[in-house]
Amino acid sequence: MAGRVAVVGGGVAGLAAAHRLRRELGAEAEIVLVEQTSRLGGKLRTVELAGRPYDLGAEAFLARRPEVLNLAEELGVRTDVVHPAGAVATVRAGGRTQRLPGGTVMGVPAEADSVAGVLSGAGIAAVRAEADMPPIELGGADISVGDLLRARVGDEVVDRLVEPLLGGVYAGDANRLGLRATVPALAKALDDGAGWITAAARAALPTPKPGAPQPVFGAFRDGYRELLDRLLIAADVEVRLGLPVRALVRTGEGWRLEIGSAPAPEHLDVDAVVLAVPAPAARKLLQGPVPAAAAKLAEVELASMVVVGLALPPGTQPPEHDGTPASGALIARGERHSGGTPFTAKAFTFSSNKWPHLRGSGEEVLLRGSVGRFGETEDLRLDDEELLRRVRADLAELTGITAEPVDSAVLRWGGGLPQYGVGHLDLVADVEREVAGVPGLAIAGAALHGVGVPACVATGEAAATSITRDLVQPGR
Repeated sequence: MAGRVAVVGGGVAGLAAAHRLRRELGAEAEIVLVEQTSRLGGKLRTVELAGRPYDLGAEAFLARRPEVLNLAEELGVRTDVVHPAGAVATVRAGGRTQRLPGGTVMGVPAEADSVAGVLSGAGIAAVRAEADMPPIELGGADISVGDLLRARVGDEVVDRLVEPLLGGVYAGDANRLGLRATVPALAKALDDGAGWITAAARAALPTPKPGAPQPVFGAFRDGYRELLDRLLIAADVEVRLGLPVRALVRTGEGWRLEIGSAPAPEHLDVDAVVLAVPAPAARKLLQGPVPAAAAKLAEVELASMVVVGLALPPGTQPPEHDGTPASGALIARGERHSGGTPFTAKAFTFSSNKWPHLRGSGEEVLLRGSVGRFGETEDLRLDDEELLRRVRADLAELTGITAEPVDSAVLRWGGGLPQYGVGHLDLVADVEREVAGVPGLAIAGAALHGVGVPACVATGEAAATSITRDLVQPGR
């Protein structure tokens, strides 16, 4: 039976699920993709900035994971994948901008000397002092990243290194993020017997491989829209935009979705459903059919953020650090301008340095600033004009660049990033076990196994495969 499947959510996880369903179920299957907003792509958004396609959602993917590269190969866009140049990353911490040190795992040092440029003398001493502490014994339990590291290697490692890096990934608070979900390599090293944080970091560092180093990150030459457009074409789905799904009800062997406006809802009857939506939306839809999963998803908190894109005039000198092009700058929480004004941005990406192909159509210099951390909402309430003013002031403080932009864009991501709290892996395992017990239902998205694009693609493809098994093996 080919079947009729609804995919709820038009982000990359939903599109990947729809594409995989088409491949597995064949041309006769009917696939309906329902998205409550007016556009597809979710947290991937390619805009035009100074005449150039430019990503203002996720800007890159982890190239060491296979999912996006395999998908690009399958869709015929593998040759459009590009990799960063050799620019250096920096961090603003302790009132200074320094090169982001190597020899760390998400900012956790393997040796005190490797982070000497970023930490104070007291901070370095705190790292060294861990050697005199009793060994760590987690006993399989989870713990917040901040709580563990502050107790073992001091506050500065967290505030100046770990939190800026985690903030770039999750817009999160290190004191609330769980170790096992956000720094799994460190957790594994501790489980395997490394009794100290620095020893765990040494064990978790990747072993250099012979030959030329492989690129860590990738992107698409003309933005993620290349991937999204090809996914949509290959999936060959019926797309229903601007229609929220209000309810999901089990009907015998199938499902009924209530979609559209509350006064005049439509009903969509299908054999199976993939939910590829943020945790709050999934919780609402699962309250009836899988209440235990819904209750767990209610525990997943979200962070909001804003991304500001700037195109600076041709001839603007791109940012450097010690004479070397800089790929970007992370900004530690609490950092201030020389005049005492707090920074608004948490990070900058100097795109024209990081990605050599990214210049405006008139050779404008492109960069982006990110604003927003979990629990800090005051800056997000500023209007676009004030946000632009503050982000430009931050850029001037960091780099000395005061040029008036020739183009700009402000994109707001309300509830854009799920927070992986303590115990997140157990929470997700519970959700997936409950959902797996209901035939014809699967879940995907950033709330599960990673917020990066490869992880989201992986959840979408796994959800599609689960649905295929249910349709070809009824009652399994």
